[in-house]
Amino acid sequence: MRRANQQTTNSGPKMIVMICMTLLSILFFIQCNPSQDTKKPNIIVFLVDDMGWQETSVPFHTEKTELNDRFQTPNMERLADQGMLFTQAYASAICSPSRVSLITGTNPAQHRVTCWTLFKDKSPERNDKVLDKANWNLNGLSPVEGINRSFYFPNTLPKLLKEEGYHTIHVGKAHFGAKDTPGENPLNVGFDVNIAGHAAGGPGSFHGDKDFSAVWRKGMKVWDVPGLEKYHGQKINLTEALTREANAAIEAAVEKDQPFFLHMSHYTVHAPWEADRRFIKKYQDMGLSERLANHASMVESMDHSLGDIMNKVKELGIEDNTILLFISDNGAPSQMTRNKPLRGHKVTPYEGGIRVPMIVHWPGVTQKASRNNHPVVIQDIYASVLEWAGLSELQPEVIDSKSFLPLLKGQQFDNKRQFIWHYPNYYDVPPYSTIREGDWKLIYFYKDQRTELYNLKTDLGEANNLIEQESEIAKQLAGKLSEYLRSVEADRSTIKETGELVIWPDGQK
Repeated sequence: MRRANQQTTNSGPKMIVMICMTLLSILFFIQCNPSQDTKKPNIIVFLVDDMGWQETSVPFHTEKTELNDRFQTPNMERLADQGMLFTQAYASAICSPSRVSLITGTNPAQHRVTCWTLFKDKSPERNDKVLDKANWNLNGLSPVEGINRSFYFPNTLPKLLKEEGYHTIHVGKAHFGAKDTPGENPLNVGFDVNIAGHAAGGPGSFHGDKDFSAVWRKGMKVWDVPGLEKYHGQKINLTEALTREANAAIEAAVEKDQPFFLHMSHYTVHAPWEADRRFIKKYQDMGLSERLANHASMVESMDHSLGDIMNKVKELGIEDNTILLFISDNGAPSQMTRNKPLRGHKVTPYEGGIRVPMIVHWPGVTQKASRNNHPVVIQDIYASVLEWAGLSELQPEVIDSKSFLPLLKGQQFDNKRQFIWHYPNYYDVPPYSTIREGDWKLIYFYKDQRTELYNLKTDLGEANNLIEQESEIAKQLAGKLSEYLRSVEADRSTIKETGELVIWPDGQK
């Protein structure tokens, strides 16, 4: 009996050792064999072209508007129900500046791609009687040094992600660099895959039975969408064709068991405004003009694409490890209904030109159906995506990007931040610079040195210029704006009559 008791007593320490060894083995196995939950997240940036703040059935304003009733975007509603809606998201007022900012994290005043690009060494600007054209980077972004009038930036977002194991996919509109420069090809700026991206900022046509070509409208071949020949002659919309290709690329990445970054960059809803035949009738029945009906069908086409991609992610079983960000590259063009209560349209410095719809869904991080009223800007996507991927240490110090991950987690953010827009060009509107700090927004027009000041909290429609009543606030903002522009050596126009540079917002030469 004693011997039996002795044996039982001696087995105790041995059992503890065995349990510890087993636990250590399990821990070692887990570390060497990470589960799906510990993998880097897949990241989808769903970028829409020329979509206004209110051109959706999702109300980004405090109340529903006329446009919210016109447009039907059930998948944006679905995304907003799952994630966080940003009511004060910003982009540049025109496309190429926003797109370069997104993948470089820099402000247009710094990267100097301040207008849209197309042909090498050629500007799309209008001639002005008073001002000469600024010396801006009309050849766009370049991953190669030595390209005339281009922004050399080797550490693009897709390149950094690619180097850290991400499969990087570009689908749709690129518009990073001018034709016949390295930046025109997304493969040169860090993407593993390029589907239909090139120098042009719009498609020849949205219809496959027009071969996505501009020939039907007697346009130049430069607008023809490349790489989609298998859809030529088919009655398929460009947005649908791009979605099919994007979903196939997602499937390929998942088969490789590799995290992916998808830059789903639609040509929709940019001109030419051609109907998506699947959705047009309901808008015609509303009594809308042909242009507005076509436009509404294009918005729904874009939304259908969003739903198809969300469904594919769910079908592949990667929904819980995939972040989806939806944003537009600028406001709606002047040919469309104004996005009231906002003033202005694409290219202008007013909220209708720069405030855009944005929604982010990160399963397990973003609170469902939440709204965030903190201002963010498109270049912040650069730092945010790097942080989401666990790569914050790779962010260059020279850029203007701030991660908004704290906002997704419901935490505090920098409330004293300045937001700056710089447009030294003359395409549709004269040159201007803008600064927003807190609720105050100042706009400076270079041609006549006119300044406007608005309080966005009390005057979202920018109807009441407070420049005389709040002259001290205007002076402070003009000084901060000028200080920043000088610090990045921002471009300015010259006065034709004198040959001198136009003065800065604070009155200095």
